[in-house]
Amino acid sequence: MLLAALGLATTSASVVSFDDRWRDPTVTPDVRAQAALQAMTQDEKLALVHARYGLQPVHGRKAADAIGSAGFAPGLPRLGLPPLQESDAGLGVANPSGIDRLNEVTALPSSLALGATFDPALAHAGGAMIGGEARRAGFNVLLAGGANLTRDPRGGRNFEYLGEDPLLTGRMVGEAIAGIQSQRVVSTIKHFALNDQETGRIVLSADLGERAARESDLLAFELALEIGHPGAVMTSYNRVNGVYASQNAALLSILKRDWHFDGWVMSDWGAVHDTVPAALAGLDQESGEEFDDEPYFGAPLAAAVERNDVPQARLDDMVRRQLRSVFAAGIVDDPPRRTRPGDLEADAGIARTIAENGIVLLRNERGALPLPRDLHRIVVIGAHADRGVLSGGGSSQVTPSGAFSLIKEQATGVTSGLKFYLPSPPLAAIRALSPQAEVQFVAGDDHAAAAAAARGADAVVVFAEQWTAESYDVPDMSLPTGQDDMIARVAAANPRTVVVLETGNPVAMPWRDKVAGIVEAWYPGARGGEAIADILFGRVNPSGRLPMTFPQDVGQLPRPAAHDLRSTQGSPGAPYKPRFDVDYGIEGADIGYKWHLRQRIVPLYPFGFGLSFTRFAETGLAVTSEGGRVVASFEVANIGPRAGTDTPQIYVESEDRHFVRRLAGFVRVTLAPGERQRIEMTIDPRLLATFDEATKRWVIAPGRYAVSARSDALADGPLATVTLAAQSLAP
Repeated sequence: MLLAALGLATTSASVVSFDDRWRDPTVTPDVRAQAALQAMTQDEKLALVHARYGLQPVHGRKAADAIGSAGFAPGLPRLGLPPLQESDAGLGVANPSGIDRLNEVTALPSSLALGATFDPALAHAGGAMIGGEARRAGFNVLLAGGANLTRDPRGGRNFEYLGEDPLLTGRMVGEAIAGIQSQRVVSTIKHFALNDQETGRIVLSADLGERAARESDLLAFELALEIGHPGAVMTSYNRVNGVYASQNAALLSILKRDWHFDGWVMSDWGAVHDTVPAALAGLDQESGEEFDDEPYFGAPLAAAVERNDVPQARLDDMVRRQLRSVFAAGIVDDPPRRTRPGDLEADAGIARTIAENGIVLLRNERGALPLPRDLHRIVVIGAHADRGVLSGGGSSQVTPSGAFSLIKEQATGVTSGLKFYLPSPPLAAIRALSPQAEVQFVAGDDHAAAAAAARGADAVVVFAEQWTAESYDVPDMSLPTGQDDMIARVAAANPRTVVVLETGNPVAMPWRDKVAGIVEAWYPGARGGEAIADILFGRVNPSGRLPMTFPQDVGQLPRPAAHDLRSTQGSPGAPYKPRFDVDYGIEGADIGYKWHLRQRIVPLYPFGFGLSFTRFAETGLAVTSEGGRVVASFEVANIGPRAGTDTPQIYVESEDRHFVRRLAGFVRVTLAPGERQRIEMTIDPRLLATFDEATKRWVIAPGRYAVSARSDALADGPLATVTLAAQSLAP
C-alpha cells in the first residue's frame, strides 16, 4: 500500500530507496544519479541500457514519444526522466527525409573545413549552433564529435573528421562538443577507436601497438574529452587488435580507468556482437538494437544478470553513468521541447563564417586571385555550380529545405546513395559580385565544349567535385568522371583558369602547374556558394590551412594498394565477408606529415599549408622551461599589402629521434599591414613525451628538443632548442 501511495511500481524487483534527491537541481549529478538509481526497479534499469532505431517501427508500431531520428530510448516518467531522443549531428541536425519536422536546420561545412580554420572558437560556435537547433527540434542527445584521424586520404568518412593531427583534432572536437553541451543537450564523441577507413569497417581489425595509438588516435580522443567533457562515447564498428571495439576491455579500460571518463559508453548502430563480453568490457548501452543480430542488452542481458554472469554492480554502473550525464547536461531539469525555429539567418551566418575561414588557397600564380571587379567575361564550369554546393553522404547528411539530389551514385558495387547538393549556388554569388560582367555557365560534361567556352574569357572558374560518403572509401585520389582531363583542356585553352575543389579528401592534381589558381573549398555548407565567391573576389582574405597532408599520389601512402572495395560491405546489416586486418603499425603514430618526414618524401601540399593575399613573417623565437612548463614565444608580422589572418604553428622534435616532428601549438592572429604581435604558447608536456606501456605514463626523455615556428609542417622557420630533464608525467 505504501508503494502504491508513492506511485512506485511493484511489478519487478523492489525499490531500494525512496530518496528523491534526483529531483533537486542543486545536488551534484553524481548524487542525483545514485539517488535515482536507488529508486529504480530492475526492469527500469534494464530498460535504459538498450535503445531503438528512432525511425523504424518496433513490434509493428513506432514508439509514441519518439520524434523519429537515429535513436530513441524510453524515459521513466515516474522519476521525471525524459526519453533519449538522439539525432546524428556531426555537421548539423540530421533530419532523414520523410520526417514530419517542425524546424528548419542549418548545414555546417564539413569537419575538414572546420579543421582548416584552426580556430577553436569557431568550433565552439558551430557546436552551439547545432545544439540550439537540436533543442528546438526536441533532441537531447547528439551523435556528434567525430575524433578519428586521417590515416588514409581515400577514407569515405574523412570529411566528418578534423584531419591527421591529434592536437588539432583534440582541441577542435573538444570545443565543438563544449559548444553543443552549452545548449543543455548531451553530445557524444565518436567513433572509439581507430575507425580510420570505411571499407570493411564491420569486419576489419585495426592493428596498432598501444604506444603508437596513445600518441596518435587515442591522444586526439584524450584531449577532446578533457576539453569537451562529452556525456557519452560511441564505440566504432571495427575490431581493435582483433577484438570488437564494443567489447574491447583494453580499449574501454583506457577510457574509464586511465582517463576517468564518467559518462556512458554506447555502441554504434549494429556494432554489438555479444552480451556478456560487451557488458564486462565496459559497454553501457546497446544502440539501434534492430541492427544487431539480436537485442543483446535486452532479454539476454537480463538473463546474464540473473545468472550473475554480469554482476548486478555492473548493470548498476551502466545505468548510473547514463543518469549522471543526463543530469549534468540539464536535460532532466530543462528538457528540450519542439518550438518555433530560431534565428536561421544567424545560424547560416555561422556556417558561412566557418566556410570563409576554412577555404584554403593552394595556388595563386601571377596574382590570378582575387578576381578584379571590372572583368567583362567570366566562364564558370562544372560541379552543378549553377544549382548548389556538394555535401558528403551518410548519417551526417543534413538536408535543409531546398537541398536536392541530382545523381544516384553507385560506388563500385559496395553501396549506393543519393548525392545531395545544398541550395547555395556559387554561380549566383559570382554574378552578384560581378554585376558588370557576362557570366556564362557550362556544365563541363563535354570537355571540348568547356574548353571552347573558356577560350578568350577574362577569367575561368572550374568547379571540380569528389563525392565521398559513409560506408565506403574511394578507390584512388583522382577526381572522378574524367574531371582531370576536363581541367587540363580548359587550362590549355585559357591560362587564367582557377580551380575550386569541393572534395571530402585530398585529390591528385596532374593539372596543377597548368592552372593559375587552386582553391580547396571542401564541402562548404549552407552558405558555401557565397563563401567561395567572397574568397574569389577578395571580399575575404583566405586564411584556411590544410588539416591534412595532400600526397602527390597513392604511391606515397603507407598502404598504397587499397583493399578491394567489393570484397566487404561497410554497412551494418550487409552480408559479412571474411575478416581482414589492417596494419597501422606501418606508420604507427607517424600519420600524414610525420610519415612524409620519416620517409623523406615531398607531398603535393603539407599539413598546415595555406596562402593569403598578404604575407607574414615569424621571427624572434624564444623557448623557456621552468618547473616542467615549456613556453615558446615569437613575433608575427604582416609584411604584405592588406589585412589578413595568419596561423603560425609551433612544432617540436626530439634530437635523439624519440619521435619525429609534432604540432605542439597553433594560433590565429589577424594583423593590419605592417602590424606586429608577440605570441606566446605553452606546450602540452605530452607532446614532448613518449608513452611508456609498462608504467602507463607519459615520459619525457632527458636531452635536447628542437622547437620551431613554421607556417606549415614542412616550411622553414625560426628554430630554438630547449634541454629538458627526465620526467614522468602524473597519470
